[in-house]
Amino acid sequence: MTELQSRLLEMLKWFHMFCIKNNITYYAIGGTTLGAVRHNGFIPWDDDIDVGLPRSDYEKLKQISESEINGKTNYLIEFPSDKKEYVASYGKMYDTTTTLIENTRFKAKRGIYIDIYPIDGIGNSYEEALKRYKRAKKYIYLLYFKVCEINSRRKWYKNLLICFSHLIPNFILDHRKIVREIEKIGKECDFYTSKFVANIPGNAYEKEIMPREYFGKPTLHVFENTDIFIPERCDEFLTTIYGNWRRMPPKDKQVSEHDYIYFDLHKSFLE
Repeated sequence: MTELQSRLLEMLKWFHMFCIKNNITYYAIGGTTLGAVRHNGFIPWDDDIDVGLPRSDYEKLKQISESEINGKTNYLIEFPSDKKEYVASYGKMYDTTTTLIENTRFKAKRGIYIDIYPIDGIGNSYEEALKRYKRAKKYIYLLYFKVCEINSRRKWYKNLLICFSHLIPNFILDHRKIVREIEKIGKECDFYTSKFVANIPGNAYEKEIMPREYFGKPTLHVFENTDIFIPERCDEFLTTIYGNWRRMPPKDKQVSEHDYIYFDLHKSFLE
C-alpha cells in the first residue's frame, strides 16, 4: 500500500467500528467493493474509499456526527450545507491530521477523506426508477459543470462547458441549490420499501440503478488487513456497474482520476 492508502484504511477501520457501535448500516461501494472482491483490498492505483448508507442511516449519521465525532476525534464529517466551499452532493469524512486541497472552483482546505453516499429508494419498477433518476441527472450534470475546474485530461467540450457555467452568476445558478434539488429527489422513496435503489450521485449514472436485494444484508469481506461490509450479492452489484469486473483495465486506464492541488499527510488542515 501507499502511505495514502494506509491512512485511508485506518479511517475505514474506524468508520466500520463506529457504524457497528451505533447500529448504522453501511456498505462499501464502487471501487472499494471492486477492490475488496478482486484484490482483497485496494485497487492498486486507487486512492479513495467509497461507502454507501441507506438514506435513513445516512440521516442518522448526520444527526450524531456533531455530538459523537466532530471535535471529539481526529475525524470530521461534513454533509451538504450552505458553505460555499462544500461542493459535493453527499457526505465526506476527513482526517483532521492531514491536509488536502482539490482542484474545484471553490477551493476547500480539508483533509484526506472517505466519500459517504446516501443510497436511496428510487422506484418499484425499473421504468419508474429510470424516470426518477433522469430527473436528478440534469441536476448532477449542472453541479458537475458548476463546481469543476478545467483539467487537461478532460475532453475539450467539457472544459468549454465548465468555462461557460462559471460565467453564470450564483443568484441564477447556485451549486448549493442544485444539491438541494438532488437531495429532494433522493428522499422521495424509502430505501427499505422500494424494489429499486440507487446511489444517485454516483459516477456510474444509470448503472447505479439496481434491485434492492443486490445490497441485501451487509456481508463481511476481507479488505487488506481487516474486514468490511460489502453488498450481499456483490457479483450482481459489480456486474451492474462495471460489466466484466473481473477483467483488469488496460494499463493506460490504471490511474487515479482525482485532481489534487496539494496534500500533506503530516500536517493538519486545522493549523
